[in-house]
Amino acid sequence: MALEDGEKPGSTLVVVRKPNDCIILLLRVVAFLATLSATLVMALNKETKTLVVATVGTTQVKATLTAKFQHNPANVYFVVANAMASFHNLLMIIVHLCGGKFKDKGLRLVMMAILDMMTVALASSGDGAATFMAQLGKNGNSHARWNKICDKFGKFCDHGGGALIASYIGLLLLVVITVLSIIKLLKTK
Repeated sequence: MALEDGEKPGSTLVVVRKPNDCIILLLRVVAFLATLSATLVMALNKETKTLVVATVGTTQVKATLTAKFQHNPANVYFVVANAMASFHNLLMIIVHLCGGKFKDKGLRLVMMAILDMMTVALASSGDGAATFMAQLGKNGNSHARWNKICDKFGKFCDHGGGALIASYIGLLLLVVITVLSIIKLLKTK
């Protein structure tokens, strides 16, 4: 165990380990994969159904309806937020692998901590918006007379739910990465 400057042998040392770069890199890769999969699943989410809308005599009147993520601005925002979080993580992975060792602590603070916090805020807001719309699609809103759609478009709602789960996993990992990055910066001299 090395002694800090000015310490005497025999004094009590509390050793606080810095987060390992490999752990942060691994968490970034998993967060990247989670947010990327959430982006792709929601962006490719589409279901078409032919429903009977009326019966005239013995003839059924049918309508073909399609549920797409683009039909809902909250889902579009969810896709954009997760795509940006994926891009941020990919950029940080590339910087880490290309030897992005910056001597200026302020630049590292901006690059890691502040951008990570901004990405957490962006991903969190996208998840919140999509979660609200998922709840509305599942249960509807009788006061506003909005009908639920998940009873008719089950596959669409299931894929949206899977994308939300992947995105929340990515968000949790982003929070952990942010905390570890800040701890690492505070311990770096």
